[in-house]
Amino acid sequence: MKIFLTGGAGYIGSVTTECLLNEGHEVTVFDNLEQGHRAAIDPRATFLQGDLRERDEVREAMLSAQPDAVMHFAAYALVGESMQDPMKYFRNNVTGGIHLVEAMLAADVKRFIFSSTCATYGFPDQVPMTEELLQRPVNPYGESKLMFEKVLLWAQSQCGLQPVFLRYFNACGATATFGEDHDPESHLIPLVLFVAQGKRDHIKIFGDDYNTPDGTCIRDYIHIVDLAQAHILAVTSDKTGAFNLGNGSGYSVKEVIDVARKVTGHPIPAEVAPRRPGDPDRLVASAQKARDVLGWQPQFPDLETIVAHAWEWHQRHPQGYAE
Repeated sequence: MKIFLTGGAGYIGSVTTECLLNEGHEVTVFDNLEQGHRAAIDPRATFLQGDLRERDEVREAMLSAQPDAVMHFAAYALVGESMQDPMKYFRNNVTGGIHLVEAMLAADVKRFIFSSTCATYGFPDQVPMTEELLQRPVNPYGESKLMFEKVLLWAQSQCGLQPVFLRYFNACGATATFGEDHDPESHLIPLVLFVAQGKRDHIKIFGDDYNTPDGTCIRDYIHIVDLAQAHILAVTSDKTGAFNLGNGSGYSVKEVIDVARKVTGHPIPAEVAPRRPGDPDRLVASAQKARDVLGWQPQFPDLETIVAHAWEWHQRHPQGYAE
């Protein structure tokens, strides 16, 4: 298939591009390089630089690429920043997404795989979390993703779009070539590995009094390659609708740190800090629907493997893509 992939210079987009190309698909990456890295774009892909907020740029790129399907990863994704500047998130994540849909309709492209998030659920009524849970975002980031899901549903009913919403949890790990390099970095596993690299003195644990066995928050961690494979299964099927992506088993912050100590051989000092507002005790996915409908089967569910793959990439790229 010919895939038009937005955000291919970012973490998840770069690995998905690599996996698509490895399976024989053609990929056109559309990215403005505002937060991504030119070096993270697989050289086998066609790269078109442009911004989703510029309607003419994305329309021209879509008509040029003439793809069979679109995978949409380009978005702002920092919860704290979204609370400080919500309009930035709605402008990029919603308005930019609408421009993308308009470009697809102009090029008669109907298959759409959307990188959504478990943040659309807010505080879940039950764990593990299924797709039937009420969606009640508690920050503008999650709200922007939910708003665009609703845009896609209307485009499906009125314009014939074929959307899939992949709502995933904590992406982590790396391939031999591509890994995680954000500025600023907000994800636990790379931050823990920064301590082992000597970039940080210690890791902060935000709260140790949650209703969990060791008092720290529990999250569902999913290997980036497993995430990419779910996107490929979705784009090559005829299914539509929402699918949660996670391993279905959570790990606490302390467990992640302990695994990182084992993998790196570094003591990784940790200090307890006050809770951050809005952190639920547990966020764990039920991905049974993705398994049953898409035939998805994670290859790397083990946390030690996930951390080891991330550590190998960070050791090879101590300055990330800045090298």
